[in-house]
Amino acid sequence: MVLELMKSHASVRDYTEEQLTRQQVEELIGAAQYAATSHFVQAYSIVWVTDPEKRRKLGDLSKNAKQMEGAGAVFLMCADYNRLKHAVEMNGEEIIFDQAENLLVAVTDVALLAQNLALAAESKGYGICYIGGVRNNMEEISQLVGLPEGVFPVYGLTVGVPSKTNDVKPRLPVEAILHENEYDEHKYEEILPAYDKTIQEYYGSRGSNQKSATWSQQMAHFLNKPHRQDLKNILAARGYKFN
Repeated sequence: MVLELMKSHASVRDYTEEQLTRQQVEELIGAAQYAATSHFVQAYSIVWVTDPEKRRKLGDLSKNAKQMEGAGAVFLMCADYNRLKHAVEMNGEEIIFDQAENLLVAVTDVALLAQNLALAAESKGYGICYIGGVRNNMEEISQLVGLPEGVFPVYGLTVGVPSKTNDVKPRLPVEAILHENEYDEHKYEEILPAYDKTIQEYYGSRGSNQKSATWSQQMAHFLNKPHRQDLKNILAARGYKFN
């Protein structure tokens, strides 16, 4: 049952007007918190954005107005060493968190929490969508919701009752990502062209937004240029200086 639910995931971008209640939100987040966390630091926080004006501004800043204004719940999934700073200072110590390892720990913790939250929501019949666009204007969004030093949004997560669902995109075959004992890049010569054909057929036959494109073409277009080059400076302003 759980495996089938996991394999049925597709991002939802069209929701009904029904809003999640505090009880529903706390139930989902309470379950999500049982995700694994490195060294039990739980280096994350969630900002539930309910204020209509903040949601409107968040939609503008993330370039996802439809998502932020139309979802049943809007969450900012944040890396957080501020709470840990308080915990450390309670014990008379000074926190050191501006290290690359600490950044990886926090981002991993957030990802595990978010995926647990997504799975919990989908188990209840809700749809979800991750919003990486919050990193388009990370500092402005941080100020919008009052994030202190040591806290930054990794992505948004919208949840709601779907009014329209999308077809499930075919993933890479297991053999493309599973390597036994040693990494084998030679198999990509056969696997990737076959996967390109699968994706092209999917785009051409899905119910809406049909197009002609392969996976490798999309990756070439996406990865042949840098993205969000201001993040290093923004993270430094948030306390992640990597000294």
